[in-house]
Amino acid sequence: MLGVVRWFGAATAALLAASGAFAADFDFGPQQPGRPHVQADARAIALLPEGAKFVRDGVFTVAIVPFAPPIATYATDAQTPVGADADIASLVADSLGRKLDLQPIAWADWPLGLTSGKYDAVISNVGVTEARKEKFDFSTYRLGLHGFYVRDDSAIKQIREPQDAAGLTIITGSGTNQERILLEWSRRDVAAGLQPISPQYYDDQTAVILALLSGCADAIFNPNGPLAYEAAKHGRIRLVGTVNAGWPLRSDVGIATRKGAGLAPALTQAINDLISGGSYAVALKRWSLDEEALPKSETNPPGLPKY
Repeated sequence: MLGVVRWFGAATAALLAASGAFAADFDFGPQQPGRPHVQADARAIALLPEGAKFVRDGVFTVAIVPFAPPIATYATDAQTPVGADADIASLVADSLGRKLDLQPIAWADWPLGLTSGKYDAVISNVGVTEARKEKFDFSTYRLGLHGFYVRDDSAIKQIREPQDAAGLTIITGSGTNQERILLEWSRRDVAAGLQPISPQYYDDQTAVILALLSGCADAIFNPNGPLAYEAAKHGRIRLVGTVNAGWPLRSDVGIATRKGAGLAPALTQAINDLISGGSYAVALKRWSLDEEALPKSETNPPGLPKY
């Protein structure tokens, strides 16, 4: 999941939502009246292969992992997945002229469930990698970004390349892709005669935010989505730079479908028409993920290489 640390478990997210701990500006109710909808997209439907097999007639069955807001979490009823990925799944189902069946699952279950035909697609922050492309087809729908966030009163204005982070203490996730990037940046800084980056590690999101706000670290470098939510929710932290999860290459987020099922071209067309029609931007903006908007969807683009 692009190195995403599971800062919120399903039960925790549901309890937070039910207690009203989420920001009033975010709608975590199960009904989602503000979710954008579109009419069926004839161009996308025309690209579906003849006799295309779906789990159920007239239905688009999508697996989703409710791991953290604003990308995907449980609604206040503790059972309905909501968030940016749920909105994208809904828009794609509309585009295909099908009813959406959104099925919450555990992250570890999606590859087998998809290959066995349990779902038509997985829309759940799945990063495109060369290894995954051997078994699945992808239609990209969001930039895979890690974000640098600082305290709102920090003097730091920008962190976008290695020298910007030299000498800083930066919180990140141990064993994650973002840690790999940070360590390589530190190596490059030292080679250039600059101060190394000092990584700092914590077990959960609450500890991460408290450490930053108390001055124990200069910045956080982790997946952008949950941090963008935190920034929008409380206004105590702000974004000062993003880096693609595949740095120095790219690893964007894609809708995963079974290899050779033939659905990817239609899904890519649907996303591109949603982009040009404006509903795509609406879906991302309502979850404060404008920064992760793609200019164009692609089918099976180059992904994160095997290391």
